[in-house]
Amino acid sequence: MNGIWQNLRLVAGIDAARAGHLEKWLSATGGLFGLWAVISISQAELGDAGSAGLVASMGASAVLLFAVPHGTLSQPWPVVGGHLVSALIGVAVAKFVPQMALAAPLAVALAIGAMHYLRCIHPPGGATALSAVVGGEAVHQLGFMYVLTPVMLNTLVILLVALVFNYPLRWRRYPAALSRAEADHER
Repeated sequence: MNGIWQNLRLVAGIDAARAGHLEKWLSATGGLFGLWAVISISQAELGDAGSAGLVASMGASAVLLFAVPHGTLSQPWPVVGGHLVSALIGVAVAKFVPQMALAAPLAVALAIGAMHYLRCIHPPGGATALSAVVGGEAVHQLGFMYVLTPVMLNTLVILLVALVFNYPLRWRRYPAALSRAEADHER
């Protein structure tokens, strides 16, 4: 069992036992700022009821961006590509498959496959695809505009918050390529 947890920590890029109190509070504070910005945009676009599902997927992104900023699944391409391709798929499935019991799992399954092929796996993208199907009338009325606003807009906002929040903290540079570039420059 320990081997499974060790492998999971390596894949995620974290070791919870080694994260100090400062790191934990920084992660929580980043999540606060990131989600505040996302919720503001989502409510303006969809109202309280329509934004609930999308905010949930962005909440999951916030965990990755602020608690695991150097993890593979937290990097910009997986975040942007994962949300946008999943939103496109979710809207298309919602439009062409009228039975929600089939549309919901089909949207998530197709999003998983597309994220694999496009090398942008971001687990919250599955929730974004699902939200396009089960998000209710406010989301359905947006149609493919759902992809641009609120999904793309919220994705870019949370990425910007992650970049600004993490940049001053040398050990938390985001994206991870900034840390590698600095290390190469110092050599």
